[in-house]
Amino acid sequence: MNVKQLLQQVREGLLSIDEASGLLQNLPFEDMGFAKLDHHRELRTGYGEVIYGPGKTNEQLIEIISHFKSNGANILATRVTEAQASAVKAIFPETEYDTISRMLSLVQDKKEPVGMVAVCCAGTGDLPVAEEAAKTAEFFGSNVGRFYDVGVAGIHRLFSKLEDIKKANAIVAVAGMEGALGSVLAGLVDIPVIAVPTSVGYGAAFEGVSALLTMLNSCAEGLAVVNIDNGFGGGYMACQINRLIEKKHEK
Repeated sequence: MNVKQLLQQVREGLLSIDEASGLLQNLPFEDMGFAKLDHHRELRTGYGEVIYGPGKTNEQLIEIISHFKSNGANILATRVTEAQASAVKAIFPETEYDTISRMLSLVQDKKEPVGMVAVCCAGTGDLPVAEEAAKTAEFFGSNVGRFYDVGVAGIHRLFSKLEDIKKANAIVAVAGMEGALGSVLAGLVDIPVIAVPTSVGYGAAFEGVSALLTMLNSCAEGLAVVNIDNGFGGGYMACQINRLIEKKHEK
């Protein structure tokens, strides 16, 4: 439960002042010893805290999810292994796990999605990162259009989808190898493009460094770049742009 929900329940007589005071003791963060859960993040930024799976034991992940769940929060965990997901689902079978993006989620407060984010993926090898971007944007309230296997090696594939891509408020361009997709898209549209380099490629691709440098050195305007394989960061930023644009349309 966030602060607004808590105050609303006090106003409606569903919570006493003493009960609300007790709940507020865990705000703005809850110290669990091995982790400090930021229950105020959605209030500050519009988006709740996201759990990063790597490095956490199954027990730690389960305990974090348990506390967020009891607080009424929507839950998203990234880079979760199948073993971690199995352990979590044994306790919380209502959670959803996607094997491609490696994301675990639980939506307790569903919101109507708005606008559109276009996630463009150069090749099938980039799908895990592209799906991480797409599912992040969807989780935080954006409609998502997926345009996969539209890399520059067969650029006619991209052109065949260009009119649909142009309907988006923001574009995520996911590519490995030489990472040219972001530059090409930014040169064709009047929409912000977030380029996500992936670690896909042969030896001289240097596990994504080649694609990263291509994107950073692009001469196309309107192109921003996140870190290698950071689909979450790309999807998050695209969702922010999308929601800002949709808010202006509402006025």
